[in-house]
Order: sequence, then C-alpha cells, then structure tokens
Amino acid sequence: MKKEQILHGKACLEVSLGDIVMQKDMDAIANAANAFLRVGGGVAGAIHKAAGPELEKEAMDKGPIKPGQAVITKAYNLPNKYVIHVLGPVYDRDVPHDKYLADCYSNALDLCEEYELGSIAFPAISTGVFGYPIEEAAPVALKAIYSKMPSLKFVKKIRLVIFSERDYAMHIKALKEL
Repeated sequence: MKKEQILHGKACLEVSLGDIVMQKDMDAIANAANAFLRVGGGVAGAIHKAAGPELEKEAMDKGPIKPGQAVITKAYNLPNKYVIHVLGPVYDRDVPHDKYLADCYSNALDLCEEYELGSIAFPAISTGVFGYPIEEAAPVALKAIYSKMPSLKFVKKIRLVIFSERDYAMHIKALKEL
C-alpha cells in the first residue's frame, strides 16, 4: 500500500492509496454522506453496501444534517467500531465551501474524541458527485486535520484513504506543503 505520513503533536497523519471500506486497523471510518444519511452512490454507496442495511436504518434517525456536520453510528458489518457520517459541501452551492469542508474533518475528529477513539480513516470528502476540485479540497482537508492534531487526546492515527492515483498525488503534494 502506498502511503506517506507526518507526526504532529501526539498524532500521526497518513495519506494512503486504497479503499475506505478496507481499513481494518481503524476504530472508525468517515462516510461522505448525503443530508438524509441514506444509501447513495460513490463512497456512501460502498460503505452502506459493506456495512449492511442496519447502517441506513440507524443513520436515517440522525438526519437530516447540514454541510459540515457529523454524526456517528455503529459500523455493523464493517471491520470498524463506528462510521462517522459527514455532509460535505456541494461545490459552489454550499458556501463558504472551504469552511464547510474543514468543518467535516474537524467535527468528525471531535466525535472521535468524545467517543475516545484512537483512529479514524477519511475518504476525500466532497470530491466526487459534489464537485469539489481535488486540487482545492486536498489542502483544505489536510490543513483542517493538521491544525486539530495538537489538541487531540485520544486520536493517535488519522488516515486519508484516497481511491485514485491522481487524487493521491494531489494529497501528497498538499501534505508536503503543510
């Protein structure tokens, strides 16, 4: 598996090439959800398919959510304990999109702290059907995570799991610019 990482505070931030539903060593994974927390396409579809129908049943009771918000559910058939659902911004509709995107990562990390989780894996939020250009989203995501890392008490490992080689390269570039 391709990966690069940096340490900041007591936490490690890692960018890897892979599949978000295959993160067996993570306490939680983040879901790039829709507002109603229903089965969707892309990342949400893959997570719901792997977790099973119970995920949607529990998640729907916690919606709808607004851009930047995060809610937590059990992970069901996934190898993780929890799924943290975040609603990323639709690019150029949900403005300020950079603030909403940063809030997704920050609020998910807050939930990890609240539940005393040691690790979380994120996909590239809002970069699929929500249209956020990867070259703009990657630095926003990494800066949001990096700025939160010194204050984390429980979270020791944060992984961005990037699905394509091109998007991975953009995240590595942003990681090196921190």
